[in-house]
Amino acid sequence: MGICRPDLAGALRDFLETPARQASVLDQVAHRPWPVPPGSWVQAQTWDDLLFAHWRVSEQQVRAAVPSQLQVDTFEGSAWLGITPFRVGGLRVRGLPPVPGVSSFLELNVRTYVTYEDKPGIWFFSLDAGSALAVEGARRTYRLPYFRARMAARREGDWISYRSARAEGEARPFVWEARYRPTGPAAPALAGTREHFLAERYCLYTIDGEDRLARAEIHHPPWPLQPAEVEIELNTMAPTAVELPDDEPLLHFAARQDVVIWPLEPVAGGRGGYY
Repeated sequence: MGICRPDLAGALRDFLETPARQASVLDQVAHRPWPVPPGSWVQAQTWDDLLFAHWRVSEQQVRAAVPSQLQVDTFEGSAWLGITPFRVGGLRVRGLPPVPGVSSFLELNVRTYVTYEDKPGIWFFSLDAGSALAVEGARRTYRLPYFRARMAARREGDWISYRSARAEGEARPFVWEARYRPTGPAAPALAGTREHFLAERYCLYTIDGEDRLARAEIHHPPWPLQPAEVEIELNTMAPTAVELPDDEPLLHFAARQDVVIWPLEPVAGGRGGYY
């Protein structure tokens, strides 16, 4: 499967318009659950045509699959597993423009929700990407479980057809084949709702190169969430430790989100292991 390349107009937009739009996200900070971190952000990205597909999953299974220092976040008595296919665009280092041919690629994440030191965030089980350069860079700088994948996405009317097959890692297949589309207007999630719990997260957690719990702060405007529908042909993306139920997922779509990211930093008292 090959990557569906962005058109020339989209590439020009990335080069001329996206950096200013990304930097302007710091004009909106009132919605954050804690202040913007000190120091400068170091990386910016834009996420296009993103699907949030969420399933209720066993808290005990998630507990066994994340570091013991992290508290597993639950809502309505359940832990949640999210699968998010999207396109990265405008990837750049602070102070530089996006690099044509490098800054845009497909990505698909599998995630759950955790808290440390009263900062709720995201724990990634996996991040599959169609760019070998992006995979290597993210592994080195953010110590995230990125994997190379064969990926393709195309528009079919208002549907987005999206396919991904992991090209490295465990012997079992990690495959996503589905199409999805928005079905209603965009609106930010209200505080206290399930949608807010799932989407409005402003940091990620991982284990750094010295076996310490580490956190990277992120910032973006409130998510412009739309109701969505999906037709899933094949989904084997859940981590081996977590059983995905047969229930229909909770679905949301976001046409675009601009994000800035701070460096990965170890957290105090963050040494430990898994249950």
